[in-house]
Amino acid sequence: MMSDEYLVECNIDDDDDDDDDKDDDVKEIHSSPPPPPQFSSTPSLTQGEIRDPCGINKHLKIEFSDVLAEPVSTHSYDRVWVYSGIAFESMRLWGYRCLTALCAVPLSCLCGCLFALLACMHIWCVMPCLQVFHSCLPCVRSLWMSVVNIFIAPLCTSVARCCSGIYVVVSKE
Repeated sequence: MMSDEYLVECNIDDDDDDDDDKDDDVKEIHSSPPPPPQFSSTPSLTQGEIRDPCGINKHLKIEFSDVLAEPVSTHSYDRVWVYSGIAFESMRLWGYRCLTALCAVPLSCLCGCLFALLACMHIWCVMPCLQVFHSCLPCVRSLWMSVVNIFIAPLCTSVARCCSGIYVVVSKE
């Protein structure tokens, strides 16, 4: 994360209506400068603008310090480091914005078509087939149980009786 001493915030207020009760010649003097603004690469979101409520993309919160770091023994110039951080954050933010401006709408349409196809296949193909299988399964189950009881169970019982007399002795010689 970038140090706050290099960041500047500029507020532009167009509130000329509030100046009626103040004298234009009198300026307010602060005894100490206001605290520096907090920098964040993500804009502050109000309660209605949460775009990832389920936390699907928690792993994509990448910052400059997660990607680039200089060891104590090797340092570049301070300005180079600061400008590199600013360039990284700016390119990450604007690169994402440009790519989403180009790709978001077509990919959204493609994903919408894909999920519509999946929903249609599930509603009109998969569920009717499952309902048919569930209605036919009692007949198939009784037929399968008859096959197992007539052929497979006696075969497994006879093999088990033949093999029950076999003893294996392991010795180290």
